[in-house]
Amino acid sequence: MARYYFHLLDGPGRLLDPEGKWVEDPAQIPAIALKEARFLIAQDVLRGEVDMDQRLEVEDESHAVVHVVAFKDAVRLIGGRG
Repeated sequence: MARYYFHLLDGPGRLLDPEGKWVEDPAQIPAIALKEARFLIAQDVLRGEVDMDQRLEVEDESHAVVHVVAFKDAVRLIGGRG
């Protein structure tokens, strides 16, 4: 089991995950990151504004980036035309 950090990037800004999450299987990282991104998007929706230019960057304990998920890739937007 290893610890991974899910940092939120917003253009030049970076909100660091100080605690991280323990993950048993590194193959789970993409699914965990997607779920985390969708959770953050849902919180933004409740506030009435979503920045689709944000992304999550996942680092391992040695600070190597192992996965990135962009908010724009985490959801499919439907409608909104007209």
